[in-house]
Amino acid sequence: MSVTNSVFKTTKDFAFILLEWNLKDNKREMPWKGEKDPYKIWLSEIILQQTRVEQGLEYYKKFIKNFPTIEKLAKATDEKVMKLWEGLGYYSRCRNLLTTARFVTNEFTGKFPATYDDIKALKGVGSYTAAAISSFAYNLPYAVVDGNVFRVLARVFGIEKPIDSTEGKKYFSALAEELLDKKNPGQYNQAIMDFGATICKPVAPLCTTCVFKNKCVALLNSSINVLPVKEKKIVIKKRWLYYLVLEFKGKTAIRQRVGKDIWQGLFEFPLIEAEAEITAAAIIKKAQKQKIILKDKHEILVTSNLYKQQLSHQLIKGKFIKIIVDEKPILDSSFKWIAANKLKVYAFPQFINQYLNHSTKA
Repeated sequence: MSVTNSVFKTTKDFAFILLEWNLKDNKREMPWKGEKDPYKIWLSEIILQQTRVEQGLEYYKKFIKNFPTIEKLAKATDEKVMKLWEGLGYYSRCRNLLTTARFVTNEFTGKFPATYDDIKALKGVGSYTAAAISSFAYNLPYAVVDGNVFRVLARVFGIEKPIDSTEGKKYFSALAEELLDKKNPGQYNQAIMDFGATICKPVAPLCTTCVFKNKCVALLNSSINVLPVKEKKIVIKKRWLYYLVLEFKGKTAIRQRVGKDIWQGLFEFPLIEAEAEITAAAIIKKAQKQKIILKDKHEILVTSNLYKQQLSHQLIKGKFIKIIVDEKPILDSSFKWIAANKLKVYAFPQFINQYLNHSTKA
């Protein structure tokens, strides 16, 4: 592959223009920019997976304050780390974070690995994250390829290969490696990501002030809005979750989700899941059948309004029914009864926190 004889005379021209923009016009500020500590770079990259910078920023600050070193993070309890992560979503990232911190502490005596292959072998680290850490911390010549990079390259070079296809991923990765400034890989990688985030944006890109406006194939061919191309459509699964907020002598029953499903490691109330929307009476009937509550031994206080949470591939809908039980039901051993004022210690999914926050204010 070669960009020579295309819109650029040599493979170095693209990097030259990009780095000149970075030096003169890139005003994007983030606390981890220019950071050389691989632990902090790794932490920021894991937090920013599937997360906007604006949202991830406060989480990064909280984690650095609580765990200034990877050894501190490794020694923390799962519950404390999960609670700090609460609300950020994609909780597998948090579990991977703990696994990797403990692995590096035990196997590398707390020193973050310094080669691309060793970094990529860490739990939760893919080729993009490994390239970012390698180039930012150690100035190793590996190109990052994330959503911003896909978009910039697809538009500037007019590439119509789907970015979510095997062929497309290989093509873009090879092109990214070819364009990389091998002498300044960290600076180059940060520049192209910042350029995609601030200039070549998904919607309303700043084409009139873009340094590539006279060379960008997409702009010259009026195809900005159709690039990059994706071939797959996300299928959204709809789920109905009905939670029973049981109260017995001032305590509430909760358990930790441990299955290979959404919200693994987070806590929840006794759950009735249905294939479609059902009435409160139907929920109570199911709960009695499952012996979550005992017939004639409870009082329904209130049924909540409908709550929703949109995940990447699932739409969660449901309600909460608060119930006073006169006799403590025999729930399975995974449940424990917690005082209401202690619930805030536990990490719940956003879907449940919506209810908890509303019920606290009510």
